[in-house]
Amino acid sequence: MAENLHKGHRLRVKKRFLKEGLDGFADHQILEFLLYYAIPMKDTNELAHKILKEFGSISNVFEAHPNDIMKRCNVTENIAILISLVPHLAKRYNQDKWGNKPCLNTSSKVGNYAIDLFTGRVYESFFLICLDNQGNLNNAVLLHEGTIDEVSVYPRLVVEAAIRYNAAMVVLAHNHPSGSLVPSDDDKSTTIRVRTALNAISVRLIDHIIVAGTEYYSFSENGFDLS
Repeated sequence: MAENLHKGHRLRVKKRFLKEGLDGFADHQILEFLLYYAIPMKDTNELAHKILKEFGSISNVFEAHPNDIMKRCNVTENIAILISLVPHLAKRYNQDKWGNKPCLNTSSKVGNYAIDLFTGRVYESFFLICLDNQGNLNNAVLLHEGTIDEVSVYPRLVVEAAIRYNAAMVVLAHNHPSGSLVPSDDDKSTTIRVRTALNAISVRLIDHIIVAGTEYYSFSENGFDLS
């Protein structure tokens, strides 16, 4: 009887998702639904609550390393991998929407591209977005991934990447996992040093984008001298 009731519950959840998507689901219900595909024929509601309580939020759950999920929640490797796949799948989906050579000829386009670029990254990372003369993307190069509050970018690495990917223009992009969009003094000084190095090889620095969650800050839009 209990098995039949549980089967009926799963069927109702699936039909609800097919009808309305996830918009009306609570966080624990989303996680419970996801766990259906790693734990057949068993109630996953209690485990979903346990995992959420352990990590504090659904975003923290999805961003956790599989080994951490296994250790802290006493679950199998398959369960942990399924959960941690979510932000990586979202990142691949978001990047694919842009196509191979999107035209990033405005700060808003670059800013939104950068938001998708940093999906699922929990550590501060630094990218160089290399563009051709028309603003089409040549490549987005990961230059450095540091600790959660520190990133080191050397102008030499930027210059080497700009030359390697035949960039006419470039955009610096990094994230603030802390959630703040305010550029630090280090952010500003790095921008100046990179701008000087790029001017020496006739490559234009057209913007520096800071990403925090689903928002961005543009040096260009805020009047920073990039010439």
